[in-house]
Amino acid sequence: MDKPLTLKLILIAAIILMLVLLIKPFYREVIKRNKSYLPGFIENWIDARDSRQKPSAVVYRPEETIKILEGWTVEDINNYLVSFGKWSREDLNQAIGISKLDYRTLKDSDRPLDFSDKFDFLRDKPNYYSLEGFLFPDTYRVYADASTTDIIYKMLSNFDKKLTSQMRADIAAQGKTIYEVVIMASLIEKEALINYTDSENRDARIVSDIFWGRLKTGQALQSDATLSYLLNDSNPAHSGSDLEIDSPYNSYKYKGLPPTPICNPGLRALEAAIYPIKTDYNYFLTSRDGKNIYYAKTYEEHLNNKYKYLK
Repeated sequence: MDKPLTLKLILIAAIILMLVLLIKPFYREVIKRNKSYLPGFIENWIDARDSRQKPSAVVYRPEETIKILEGWTVEDINNYLVSFGKWSREDLNQAIGISKLDYRTLKDSDRPLDFSDKFDFLRDKPNYYSLEGFLFPDTYRVYADASTTDIIYKMLSNFDKKLTSQMRADIAAQGKTIYEVVIMASLIEKEALINYTDSENRDARIVSDIFWGRLKTGQALQSDATLSYLLNDSNPAHSGSDLEIDSPYNSYKYKGLPPTPICNPGLRALEAAIYPIKTDYNYFLTSRDGKNIYYAKTYEEHLNNKYKYLK
């Protein structure tokens, strides 16, 4: 093909492409209908253009903001989510489980959903207890039509992300299970002063050492928070008949950790449970206003603190 003819064809093609881009009706009514009369590469371009899939229209899905606070229990979370009017208590109980309930007393079909096949941190958690302890406190954005399972999965995914591989390795090196650490973290969340601005978080880590030390020596934890979890109260100091209640959540009567976490702890409580600060203290108490914590090495010192700060 000689040069003038080639230039002529290129010019024609350029004019046609310009018309295609600038004049849609001309393209649709003239060019497209008569494409078979055009050079082959123009016809191929038109076919390729027409075969492109149009982008899907963006569909707006309403969302909700969910804020789960550190130290909330399963019941607190249930009540909060039910208040939205979108999620039912029955579905939440099925997804999360009921706190303190030992599902071995019921039929297997009544047990809550088991997420241990998706999250390995749940594999040492007995599947006959609720997900208490693992619903990670945070602010979440969820679709307004999300299912309860979607929401719980989001919280568990967050826990999976926050419990780093280094934290998991350190737990294993200490000869502890993740479930034991989460139970301890739940006690620390309720009993200690969690400092969210101080990187050392000293008070929480000292309380952690006291509790782990009691477990090591076979001493009862004597945590009023476990009794409050059992009795659904906020009493900082129980006495009398409360201390005689026959329940594994009565850590005055029974040694060792309670059978489940007593709340859903935040990251600082988890860190404190994994990384305690070693001291000579064996007792502590928190002031009634929750603003101060007082330590003691001996029981006599502890009783003096009680008289001074809790009278």
